[in-house]
Amino acid sequence: MDTKYLITLKTILETGSFQKAAKKLNYTQSTVTFHIQQLELEFSIKLFEKIGRKMCLTEAGREILPHIDLILQETEWIQNYGNDISKFSGTLKVGMPDFLLCYAMTPLISDFQKSAPNAQLIISSLDCHSIRDSVIHGGIDLGIHCDIGGYPRAFIEEPLSFYNSILVTSPSIDRQTLDFITPHQRKNLNLISSDPHSLHQKRLNQYLDERDILLNKNIKMLNIEATKISVMNNLGIAYLPDFTVEKELSEGSLIQIETELDNIPVPVVCTYHKNKWISPAMELFKNLLHENLRPWLSA
Repeated sequence: MDTKYLITLKTILETGSFQKAAKKLNYTQSTVTFHIQQLELEFSIKLFEKIGRKMCLTEAGREILPHIDLILQETEWIQNYGNDISKFSGTLKVGMPDFLLCYAMTPLISDFQKSAPNAQLIISSLDCHSIRDSVIHGGIDLGIHCDIGGYPRAFIEEPLSFYNSILVTSPSIDRQTLDFITPHQRKNLNLISSDPHSLHQKRLNQYLDERDILLNKNIKMLNIEATKISVMNNLGIAYLPDFTVEKELSEGSLIQIETELDNIPVPVVCTYHKNKWISPAMELFKNLLHENLRPWLSA
C-alpha cells in the first residue's frame, strides 16, 4: 500500500471534495480519483458514494478511518525516529477561535516555529463547536477552545486556562440604555457577535433570559475585529473576552457595561484523541500552551 493514497483520502475529507484535495496536493483531479480507486481495490470496499452532487464517505470508509489515521501516525513516527524537535518534519493541525489566535497565540506560534523550523503548522480559525467536531472526526490534531463539553470518552480535555468576558459598547451610546442589572427591560440595541455559540456568549444569553432583558436583534460578524468596529460605530453592544478590548477601553473608544456576569471565568481546554500519537511537534505545542497561555489569559 502506498501511503500517499492514504494522504489523498485524508485530504479529501479535510477539504471536502476531490477537486479541492487535488488543488491542495498539487495533483490533477484524475490522479486523486486514481488514488481512491487503488485504495478501494486494495481494501475491497467502496470508500465514497455520490449523494446529490457530493461525494460522501461510506459507512465502511468511516469504520476504517481510525485505522488509516493510525497508519499515518506510525509512518510519521518512523520517519522522525531519533530526530530532535529541530529536525522534526511532520505536520501539526491545530484549531482555535479567532479571539485566541489573534490576541493570545502569536508569540507562542513564533516560539514554536523557532524550535521546530521544519514542522508544518496548520492553524484553522474556527468557532468552538466546529473545533470540537474537527477533533472528533480527525480533521485537526489539537483543539484549543472554550470548555463546551460534548466529547466522547475517547478524548482528552486538558484544562488550560481561563478568561473573563465583559459587555462593551460605544461611548456615544444613550447612557439611559446602560442598565443591564434591572430585570424586565426592552432595549432598542443590537447584540453583535462573531461566535454566537461560544460559551461566553451562551452565558450572556442565559443571563438576559433570566432577567427578561430583551434586545432588538442578534447580528453575526465574520470575526472579532469586525465585531469591535461595529460596536465602536454604535451599531450595538458585544460581549467579548476582556483581553481583546484592553486597547479600546484604555483609549476610550469602547466602554464597559456593568453586568452580574463580570469576573466569572470562562474555562479554556486543550483537546485531542487519547490514542493519538503525541508527536514531538504536538508535545512542543502543548508545552508552550501550558507555559505561556495559562498565565497570560488568567492574569
